[in-house]
Amino acid sequence: MMESFWSKLQTELLDRKKWKTRTELANEIFQYLEIFHNRQRRHSKLGYLTPVEYERLHELQQPA
Repeated sequence: MMESFWSKLQTELLDRKKWKTRTELANEIFQYLEIFHNRQRRHSKLGYLTPVEYERLHELQQPA
């Protein structure tokens, strides 16, 4: 599973640009993880929903 994650990070972020400083790279990795990977990227284990969509769907299915 981690190999798959690192592969995606490599192809979707690291192979696309060169950064001038480590701080700039660290900020880009944070943005990738927090904004794209954790919120927007569709995950096969979640039925190809984003994590946000998956959570909303299951919130609606919970009894009040």
